[in-house]
Amino acid sequence: MRLASGLAGLRGAAMKLGQMLSLDPGLVLPPEAAALLAQLQEAAPPMPPPQLERVLARAWGPGWRARFQNFEMRPFAAASIGQVHRAVSADGQRLAIKVQYPGVRASIDSDVDNIATLLRLPGLLPRQMDISPLLSAAKAQLHAEADYAAEAAQLSAFGGFLAGDPRFVVPAPVLESSTPEVLAMEFVDSRPIASLATAAPAQRDGAMTALIDLTMRELFVFGAMQTDPNPGNFRVTPDGGRIVLLDFGAVRPIAPAQQAAFRALLSAGLDADRAASRAAMQTIGYFDAATAPRHRDAIVDMFLRAMVPLRQRQPYDFARQDLLAELRDRGLALGLDRDLMHVPPADTLFLHRKIGGLYLLATQLRARVNCAACVAPYRA
Repeated sequence: MRLASGLAGLRGAAMKLGQMLSLDPGLVLPPEAAALLAQLQEAAPPMPPPQLERVLARAWGPGWRARFQNFEMRPFAAASIGQVHRAVSADGQRLAIKVQYPGVRASIDSDVDNIATLLRLPGLLPRQMDISPLLSAAKAQLHAEADYAAEAAQLSAFGGFLAGDPRFVVPAPVLESSTPEVLAMEFVDSRPIASLATAAPAQRDGAMTALIDLTMRELFVFGAMQTDPNPGNFRVTPDGGRIVLLDFGAVRPIAPAQQAAFRALLSAGLDADRAASRAAMQTIGYFDAATAPRHRDAIVDMFLRAMVPLRQRQPYDFARQDLLAELRDRGLALGLDRDLMHVPPADTLFLHRKIGGLYLLATQLRARVNCAACVAPYRA
């Protein structure tokens, strides 16, 4: 109850941290802590119009309305650290304007520290578990996500990465109207990707094939991955033919050494080579030499089980499998084991967040995907 009451007063950056940590309970937090952190995933209420006026005047100057033919003061979308408005620029371009809630950036460090204090309440984490590296990484990630000017640069970068790929649409940023607190981009007509659940099988399968292929390219080609798999970040054009990619605040760089390590792990998993998988996982940091053999074995078992869709030569039917539930149960069992003290590097947790979100989306869309064909070009 003390944790629940403490969380009730936290918003903004704390919500983002709750999302990060609650999405991977098995290897980081016991289920009780993860479930409580998940309470922070609801969006904050919208800014009152006078407050919004002040924020926009600070970003663009007191005459900011001259930039637009029309600016809708009522947001049409909201998230943990900002809200989104429709607008039409002075030259007639339809825009989406994301406006950050005041005080978010200034509160990041204190919000994370407050959650860290709450997580150290007796009974939630093993006393010896050191989550400080994870919390430091979370602070850095949250500061990056709260910099909308940096997100505008990522929109430009991913627009370049995918310029020749007809499967995807990346809204173009309007750099001259973007600041660290306000992001302006082209408005793209779209509908939720969940709407494909009633589409023809070929359309559902094609969308998930494209997203899995994109993840492999992010990891092994682009060297940069958008790590937030919230379904709201994936939409489709009205005809369902193209995937609209949104929210590039959670992009993480992937260094060449990391790419090589994950390529070795991918190859070991595709070969179902237990010894090579264990070696690659220890290199990456899933466990260390001090980790008990039973914990190492349990973590390797989870990885090899998660690789089943990628080893199967025919299309994998996500709707007919209980893989996600099984992996969740195994992860919860690890989370309950108070003898497991090792916390994997933050980069692995962000990668899990992305892949787990894609597995969940594929299950919801009842997709059949030839995952083996998607990943084969990227093995060592």
